[in-house]
Amino acid sequence: MPDFQPSTEICGLLNVDKPRGVSSRVVVDRVEQTAGKTKAGKVKVGHAGTLDPIASGVLVICLGTATRLIEYVQQMPKAYRATFLLGQSSPSCDIETEITKLVDAPRPTRAEIERAAANFHGEIEQRPPAFSAVKIGGQRAYKRARRGEDVEMPLRTVRIDTIDVVTYDAPRLVLDIRCGSGTYIRSLGRDLAESLGTAAVMSELVRTGIGDFTLREATRLDDLNPETLDDYLLPPLRAVADLPRVRLDRGEIEEIRHGRTIARSDEIAVAESGQLAAVDEQDRLVALLVPRAANKLGPKCNFVR
Repeated sequence: MPDFQPSTEICGLLNVDKPRGVSSRVVVDRVEQTAGKTKAGKVKVGHAGTLDPIASGVLVICLGTATRLIEYVQQMPKAYRATFLLGQSSPSCDIETEITKLVDAPRPTRAEIERAAANFHGEIEQRPPAFSAVKIGGQRAYKRARRGEDVEMPLRTVRIDTIDVVTYDAPRLVLDIRCGSGTYIRSLGRDLAESLGTAAVMSELVRTGIGDFTLREATRLDDLNPETLDDYLLPPLRAVADLPRVRLDRGEIEEIRHGRTIARSDEIAVAESGQLAAVDEQDRLVALLVPRAANKLGPKCNFVR
């Protein structure tokens, strides 16, 4: 039986520190251009969680067959440091559109802000900003908003784990926020301010983490080039680190490679999603498996050639 060999194509993850002032798309294009200049040639590239141009910080980029793992990274909890200016409002809820200053805006105390923030913990209903990438009627909301159309944004349920006041020097408020996927930090600042009888615009946003992908370990975009790309590439297994794991032998890997099921007599615990991560003897991700029948597992997606 031949040894399992991973694909010679580039397959992995990059934790990039997206600089302020560029879009997530620009970062993806830069990585794609860099990867295309390596021996692997053209490589499929995608990102797991958009950051607006005003924002910086952790942007996880998936390359090659690891793009199949984008949804798993997107579902990971997020951490942000956000700066708001109280007593001001704008159509985009940040400083990217025209700002209106409230007349005689109240100045809540730090204690009042902390008490109000506690009311936003857990699952809440949130209305995304009209200037957002949410699709309304098949079109991005921000495109319609820029044309001056009235855009009615539907409420969505999001999860807020923690909101901590870092500094407060009115009108400047800095918060550390931990939350679930799909949360709009601009909207959170807007709603928190409204609960205090005022308004807020976001002036700065740094994503400090996605799951266990941290800003501390993130790579500067300017440090990536065809020679250094491999040095910064992270194993695909990082995207599904929370899934139960099963180690396959060479024969089982060969069966999975051909899309066939394998029999496992041992008790295999699967995740709530009904999936588990299959690895080889070197702990390389070879497939995501799902139960097919009693004591049988089959591939949901493969990472072997």
